[in-house]
Amino acid sequence: MERISQAARNMLADRLLPFWKALRDEENGGYYGYMDFDLNLDKKGEKGCILNSRILWFFSQAAMVLQDDSLIPYARHAYDFLREKCLDREYGGVFWSLTWDGQPLDDSKHTYNQAFAIYALSAYYRLTGEREALELARELFVLIEKKCTDEGGYLEAFSREFAPVSNEKLSENGVMAERTMNTLLHVFEGYAGLYQAANDPQVAGAMERILDIYAAKIYNPELHRQEVFFDRDYNSLIDLTSYGHDIESSWLIDWGTALLGKLELTEKIAAIDSELAGHILRTALQPDGSVVNECERGVVDEHRVWWVQAESVLGFVNAWEKHPERAEFREAAAWVWRYIQKKIVDPRPGGEWFWRLNPDGSPDREKPVVEPWKCPYHNGRMCLELIRRDPDVYV
Repeated sequence: MERISQAARNMLADRLLPFWKALRDEENGGYYGYMDFDLNLDKKGEKGCILNSRILWFFSQAAMVLQDDSLIPYARHAYDFLREKCLDREYGGVFWSLTWDGQPLDDSKHTYNQAFAIYALSAYYRLTGEREALELARELFVLIEKKCTDEGGYLEAFSREFAPVSNEKLSENGVMAERTMNTLLHVFEGYAGLYQAANDPQVAGAMERILDIYAAKIYNPELHRQEVFFDRDYNSLIDLTSYGHDIESSWLIDWGTALLGKLELTEKIAAIDSELAGHILRTALQPDGSVVNECERGVVDEHRVWWVQAESVLGFVNAWEKHPERAEFREAAAWVWRYIQKKIVDPRPGGEWFWRLNPDGSPDREKPVVEPWKCPYHNGRMCLELIRRDPDVYV
């Protein structure tokens, strides 16, 4: 057995870093945006701006955590593409996606997408000290607060010119949501990254506003879960438990809240997040060490999704660090890691992680290896957080 932080270093060195380095597009900028299940790279595939932001964050954070300056050019490559191609210089904000050669493909604007650019730019600034990156992050923060909010919180989808449009991109399960848990979570995450970089009191105030919404509107204390999709007045639209988002929130919101340095607020949010993690442990962790995807109207989706497993490792580690007397969290983190190694990691030469496994445990061949949502954000961040925390967990 080895310490989980060392296993994470090995995962980065042997699998994640080589895979994503190889996707750098030297001719057209950014990183290639699509590889199918059979590992066929489409060099003319769509380049999602979320994908590019997440890759920028990954290489920036990896360079800092691993103290590896050889990764800086990979971060800079993603930064240059974001700055030169993903940003809309006419109307502001970040496009949804680009063509393979960097032209706007889907020029709509989504609050979720703006938030990930903030998260990435803030990490790049922390790595390099380049003021332009920080200024771009601040401009996007101001843009979200000015154009993507109302008196109740954060709105979702807009045209290129920031006229409201329907929210197909972040609505699922047969509903059309005016507000979502997912967007709110990642706006908080982006703002936390910016606050970590610049300690801006305006950003702190916005983070506290989000935490108020989280505690009062998103978290359901009776069901020990977050509600997922809402109308404008925060009425939940569907009976749905997103196990992956709940376990992700349980550690990510703890992390961001702690940055604010307010003890009473930290304790309030930590209690909610512990409830989320405990609920996942009780209801979603399976005998094989995996975590199932979600439960809609009492029916469990038994697919094993790559990012849900990655976030579960971190969520259980975080819960155990808060509650060291609860060894079941520590054991669960190791258990899920072993499942990832055995089932989710793609053993084929040139592979990374499978997108998801079917309920029978076979890889879903319909799901690609790289696409606008499949990136090194969840699994890369899991590894980097495990290295940073170095918990006393063995796998």
